[in-house]
Amino acid sequence: MSDPEDQAALEEAASKLFSGPVDFLLSAPQLKFLPDPVVPEIAFCGRSNVGKSSLLNALTGRKAIARASVTPGRTQELNFFDVGRPRDESVEDGALPLFRLVDMPGYGFAKAPLKVVEKWKALVNSYLRGRQVLSRTLVLVDSRHGLKEVDRAMMKMLDEAAVGYRIVLTKTDKIKASELAAVTERTIAEARKHVAAHPEIHQTSAEKGMGIERLRAAVVADALGEDWTG
Repeated sequence: MSDPEDQAALEEAASKLFSGPVDFLLSAPQLKFLPDPVVPEIAFCGRSNVGKSSLLNALTGRKAIARASVTPGRTQELNFFDVGRPRDESVEDGALPLFRLVDMPGYGFAKAPLKVVEKWKALVNSYLRGRQVLSRTLVLVDSRHGLKEVDRAMMKMLDEAAVGYRIVLTKTDKIKASELAAVTERTIAEARKHVAAHPEIHQTSAEKGMGIERLRAAVVADALGEDWTG
């Protein structure tokens, strides 16, 4: 979105939306436990310890809607969160959420048994390839390290599944501005080689709140359309 006024309006609407209902729905260890595909979904993925839980908490304005695991890589399921509801409707009325966030298992499974790793990969791959309501995936990358081979493997998987994705740099408050500029440029150059990658690279810090409003607006636009203002 290039128009500053439109961008500001969407950011305001997105902030208001996330200040409303955001609720944990369920955890799905297997595809058969997925909720019915009836509303748009935005999935979050990244290496273990990339700061995914912290980013989800920052985006939703909650302190612990996604709990940061003491042991990186502990999340082995797809976790679904309902976001928003149509005006004047409630859960008791049977109202569906406006869309859902999906917290995917972290990858880069250094401490996980091989069988567990394969199970995770199969679950994630099947979800990405078969979920028609998946509007966008966010690939989180630690800005201190840049893209790693496991990130490139995920990007390739998303390319092959024809699932559009945004690359989100996390923990940008942890590095110097010059280093952030350099890693961003490298990431942009690499993203251009991937057919399903969105051209915009998001720079975020869950701790400092940097880039959160813009990313929140992007999530809402991906789920509900750029013209959505509530």
